[in-house]
Amino acid sequence: MKKISTAKIKSQAAKKKVTIGMDLGDRSSRYCLLDEEGVVIGEASTPTTKAGIAKVFGAMARCRIALEVGGHSPWVSRQLQEFGHEVIVANPRNVRLIGESTRKDDRLDARTLARLARIDPLLLSPVRHRGAEAQADLAVIRARRVLVRARTMLINAARGLTKSFGERLRKCGAGQVAPTLAAQLSAEVRAAVVPLLAEVEALNQRIAAYDRQLEQLVKEHYPEVERLTQVKGVGTLIALTFVLTVDDPNRFQRSRDVGCYMGLRPGRRNSGKSEPQLHISKEGDCYMRSLLVQGAHYILGPFGIDCDLRRWGLKMSERGGKSAKKRAVVAVARKLAVLLHKLWMSGEDYDPFRNSRQLVARAA
Repeated sequence: MKKISTAKIKSQAAKKKVTIGMDLGDRSSRYCLLDEEGVVIGEASTPTTKAGIAKVFGAMARCRIALEVGGHSPWVSRQLQEFGHEVIVANPRNVRLIGESTRKDDRLDARTLARLARIDPLLLSPVRHRGAEAQADLAVIRARRVLVRARTMLINAARGLTKSFGERLRKCGAGQVAPTLAAQLSAEVRAAVVPLLAEVEALNQRIAAYDRQLEQLVKEHYPEVERLTQVKGVGTLIALTFVLTVDDPNRFQRSRDVGCYMGLRPGRRNSGKSEPQLHISKEGDCYMRSLLVQGAHYILGPFGIDCDLRRWGLKMSERGGKSAKKRAVVAVARKLAVLLHKLWMSGEDYDPFRNSRQLVARAA
């Protein structure tokens, strides 16, 4: 198929009902146009910039455009929607024709996206991106996460270096790490460890600044976070990340669907009488899932407050088995996601013993 000019592509799109598949690249993006009969009427590439996207698709008649989820897909999809196009963001993890193809390149990926979008968009397992404001606020949380990871790596390196000399740094929380922690070490160890501890101290200050920024965001833009933090084990970080990740609570028909969205439901591969027990799907945002698991650990841990959720999780962990405690933590994390969405949608105050009271009332 020969390349055609942008002007010719626009003229053909105006005459026919066109479906476009677009394979986003870091520098340039490849796209393919199909007509109503599925015939390729044009293929070309454009720079992956706002100006490049606008030049090709800005004045084009309304089309259905399919693209893969990726680093550039949020802003590209929003820009294309502003131009009036129907945009489908495909999840390549669920589309084997793309992810597991033995002939994979940008041109063929664009063609495959266009053909699937032309037949049935649901075949692409469409992904819904959050709004620009929510993405900007979520970027603050992700930047904080990077600093926390760097702090953990530096602390582990400092403790590992001291152990190799037969010495140890005293125990303390990550927020209390400072160069003074190495005062009891030998001179040769201090020369290597003190700079690391100084970097940790600087990171603690930056992380604290991010925490203050998140608290300010909650006060100004996200009052619903205060309702979610009524659940013991859910702090501002977990509640705000949950709100920004979900973005629109009305997108789910049932609160139970949120557990699946977070990747906390068991996988399923049933065939005939075979019903194997699989691990959780781990779809969705991995950081949000890890925060929910952290909250579940607190709820089931020694400092957890008595409530229906804790009782249910402890009862599950008492069933025995090699992974009973792990299963209970994941199950509580899934129920925690459902609970947070229910509180958000209903606007009710959190009642930690609501289910227990209902059971007593039924028995009476």
